[in-house]
Amino acid sequence: MITAVCLSACNMGGNDKQQKDIRLITVAPGHFHAALVQKSMYPEVDSVVHVYAPEGPELNAYLALIDQYNTREDNPTSWEEVVYQGDDFFEKMLAERKGNVVVLAGNNQHKIDYITQSVAAGLNVLADKPMAINPDGFSKLEQAFAQASEKGVLLYDIMTERYEINTMLQKALSQVPDFFGGLVTGSSDNPAITKESVHHFFKEVSGKPLVRPAWFYDTKQQGEGLVDVTTHLVDLVQWESFPDQVIDHKQDIQLVSAKRWPTLVTPAQFERSTGQKEIPAFLSEAIDENGNLATFANGEINYILKGIHAKVSVIWNFEAPQGTGDTHYSIMRGQYANLIIRQGQEEQYKPVLYVESTGERDVQAFEAALAKAIEQLGTTYKGLAFEQVEAGRYRISVDPSLVTTHEEHFAEVTEKYLDFLQSGTMPDWEVPNMIAKYYLTTMALAEAETVAVR
Repeated sequence: MITAVCLSACNMGGNDKQQKDIRLITVAPGHFHAALVQKSMYPEVDSVVHVYAPEGPELNAYLALIDQYNTREDNPTSWEEVVYQGDDFFEKMLAERKGNVVVLAGNNQHKIDYITQSVAAGLNVLADKPMAINPDGFSKLEQAFAQASEKGVLLYDIMTERYEINTMLQKALSQVPDFFGGLVTGSSDNPAITKESVHHFFKEVSGKPLVRPAWFYDTKQQGEGLVDVTTHLVDLVQWESFPDQVIDHKQDIQLVSAKRWPTLVTPAQFERSTGQKEIPAFLSEAIDENGNLATFANGEINYILKGIHAKVSVIWNFEAPQGTGDTHYSIMRGQYANLIIRQGQEEQYKPVLYVESTGERDVQAFEAALAKAIEQLGTTYKGLAFEQVEAGRYRISVDPSLVTTHEEHFAEVTEKYLDFLQSGTMPDWEVPNMIAKYYLTTMALAEAETVAVR
């Protein structure tokens, strides 16, 4: 059935009701990231968004967030959601074609099929990660990219972490040869670049407790940790280490090892996270002898990228300690300097970039090279500065206006994608590097599944 849902924006009046060139179609918004794409308005995007989804709490949660954004006091949005609810929602979307950009953020089991069919229909696709969660999905994704090229449409995934300021600075400083000296080769035991991420099942989004759908705990539907959050980490390794360079997944990537292990979630925690009093039958195979849910949300990948050793790992806990949240650790090891992002107690659980001398230069020479690099990058990054923490270790800072939140990064990714749509093209490295990213994560999962879990 069709349900026309006009949120508060319908009553705001507004002078611009002319249909704009870019029109969004949101499909099965089972993840809150779908709403975060719409936390901001975009001048080139029509305010009417057509939504196709099955009935249920996931759709309701998405609409509630849009309503929250439309009615907030500070810079409210003005989205008008026109919703079709029904089991045939996807077929209905393809038949009606009410827009030209499909936004996907939900159940990852079905996402790759939504991607391939949308592209085949000549629709652009902006998809939340991961676009593929297993080797079969990767094969379909390769085909989808090839067909997107034939159809003249753009398929792109939402890589928010490229817009975190400390990561941007880590990348920028690594590209100053006289200061950094280039990445070392590293080894499996001591990689040249390491990225570690800690996430939590229970947390707040836009100031309210997040209710997870039960399928989020089913790795057949959500995907394992090795193919989910690691997508961001693998992307950053490529983006920082070899910026603007094409990565050939058949030649430039060598998997060294991969492993996976579960997070145990008690029935009480499951209820708190999902609102469901019982663990559904489709999760029965994941329940251990103590009645806890064993979700394979954790993983580690060691690999070689263009001759450089790298490691990415992800850990999921149920809930962060009070006053903390998701955390990120990253190190890029250069000849002269190590660039390290920490987000622990010392940093009040906010990401901070540090620079450490490797000892290849004396202190005076190192500090002079750092000062020169900071001056050089200061024309791009407002308020860029450094201060000594201890001998050979320095904290990097920028103007607070450059520090944005994870939720704000969704608008930045969307704006980048909109630029691509308006120009009709993406940089030549984006598509092959997306393919390389999903090749690695899905290959790592296949490898890890052959190793016994201890």
